[in-house]
Amino acid sequence: MSKIEGERVFQSLNIAIITVSDTRSFADDKSGDTLAARIEGAGHRVYERLILKDDADVLAQQLRNWADDPQIDVVITTGGTGVTGRDVTPEAFKQVIDKEIPGFGEIFRMLSYQKIKTSTIQSRAMAGVVNATYMFALPGSSGAVKDAWDDILVHQLDARTRPCNFVELMPRLNEHLR
Repeated sequence: MSKIEGERVFQSLNIAIITVSDTRSFADDKSGDTLAARIEGAGHRVYERLILKDDADVLAQQLRNWADDPQIDVVITTGGTGVTGRDVTPEAFKQVIDKEIPGFGEIFRMLSYQKIKTSTIQSRAMAGVVNATYMFALPGSSGAVKDAWDDILVHQLDARTRPCNFVELMPRLNEHLR
């Protein structure tokens, strides 16, 4: 279990959210609302929030745009990670990520298994780094968003978490370019 120790200081991050769906609007985007509330509740900022159709090229371009914005630290998508013909979020991520973080999807599915058993096998949740910006692809259900945020992301996006966290690595993500 991760723990927070007092000698490190919390750093508020700018986090952008994309809900990937052909059917949702801001009026009924429960998973996006859930994610935004948790981000703000943890002391971070929702920098921007969009709803995009299930189109890998459009999503990939938006991911690139946000990765190029120095104000955005993290991008989290919700939706499009299943196995149906319209689910293309992992394909969009694979078009843009510099480095994959396979442990995120592995841990997410392990945690999810405890709640939904073998149905978790249908999730292609994943994460990666693009131009020093962390990107996480979550399933589109509110339950999956809660699990990913509450059990993984709230800790890894907190600089105080020991023994290590994603925030402390941020200054070094592009050190290969120096």
